[in-house]
Amino acid sequence: MSLHLAQNQKADALISKDPLALLIGMVLDQQIPLEKAFTSPLDLKNRLGGRLDAAEIAATDPEDLAAVFSARPALHRFPAANAKRVQELCRIVVDEYKGRPVDIWKKAANGDDLLRRVRALPGFGEQKARIFIGLLGKQLGVQPPGWEDAAGRFGQSGTFLSIADIVDTESLGRVRAYKAQMKAAAKAAAQP
Repeated sequence: MSLHLAQNQKADALISKDPLALLIGMVLDQQIPLEKAFTSPLDLKNRLGGRLDAAEIAATDPEDLAAVFSARPALHRFPAANAKRVQELCRIVVDEYKGRPVDIWKKAANGDDLLRRVRALPGFGEQKARIFIGLLGKQLGVQPPGWEDAAGRFGQSGTFLSIADIVDTESLGRVRAYKAQMKAAAKAAAQP
């Protein structure tokens, strides 16, 4: 299945076929528009000479990688911090998964194991890990036993809660509307 998170054909093709690109997009998906987060792996690939290789990124001088992230237009609102996160992600992929990012989910024994593996990645808190598991299960067919429980509400079908539910422009709008509604409700609840 082809993902539609970047809303850019080339960027979406990359994150659909390259597990490392998808993970990088997930790491970057915070404090910037999601289209930018999921387009940035393609931009990073182009800046790195046409390759996204976990071992190469892990071995890159941290200052050089930060410069790649910071070059205009920057890959993220906070390029240096996210260069560091992406480099740490790549180190984990190399050290724990022999350079095969897909093994993070393909070799998970069950939903709990998958949640543990994803939560151990830099930039993945509890909610982001569950959203990612929802995306894997709903759109990429990664469904080890118990994946729905691990994804929580993000694994439920028929919802428009997160990127796990974005399959086209219309569903993107519905997810954005839901998030705006939640933000307004939280703001109203915080009012004295």
